[in-house]
Amino acid sequence: MHFYLKIVLLLVSLNVFCQEKQIESPFIKVDSLYREDQFYFGVTYNRLQKTPPSLSQNGLSTTIHFGFLRDMPINKNRTFAIAAGFGFSYNKYHQNLVVSEIDGTMNYEVVPAGSYATNKLEEVFMEFPLEIRWRNSTPESHQFWRIYSGFKLSCLLYSKTKYDGLGQIYTVINNPDFNKLQYGPYLVMGWNTWNVQVYYGLNSIFKSGEINQQLIEMKTFNMGLMFYIL
Repeated sequence: MHFYLKIVLLLVSLNVFCQEKQIESPFIKVDSLYREDQFYFGVTYNRLQKTPPSLSQNGLSTTIHFGFLRDMPINKNRTFAIAAGFGFSYNKYHQNLVVSEIDGTMNYEVVPAGSYATNKLEEVFMEFPLEIRWRNSTPESHQFWRIYSGFKLSCLLYSKTKYDGLGQIYTVINNPDFNKLQYGPYLVMGWNTWNVQVYYGLNSIFKSGEINQQLIEMKTFNMGLMFYIL
């Protein structure tokens, strides 16, 4: 009798223990009001368009940009959204357009490629992107296809050109001939971590500046990778 009583007590104890474990097990709540892709980081290759005759690029011209976007879903399934934000970018171009300043006047000249040690243009922008988003994400999974189409306004904060060659060094900081505002459309497409971004500048890098009495009308075309973080 004493043996059977122990068995009953053991079974009751196990049942209570199992119920306690079930109560204590964590409950994973699905966030049906989730947002996507709040922070971004991108690296692109820059290709100059509408360049003056004989101008060519050499070396690797790149842009690094990062920032924050506020994701605002506009349908019940949250597959469509509008996003607006701001960020910063650092642009660098290696090419053979020499910029010099003499007595307050800006001068421009295309020199033969390879005839100098260094010739580059650097720019820092504050960016204001606005985009329409489609993605097939769900509350349970953040691995999905995305297509984001947008328009970006960029405000020039700082610029520097430097030429070093043939015993001469020219450095120009914040060239007044540069456009302070640049803008253009862009497209981002990809799966999960890997996304391709394409951007085309609609207006010229220069607002003034001439070579042989011809206005410099260079624009930029960027293509590279974009990464998002919630």
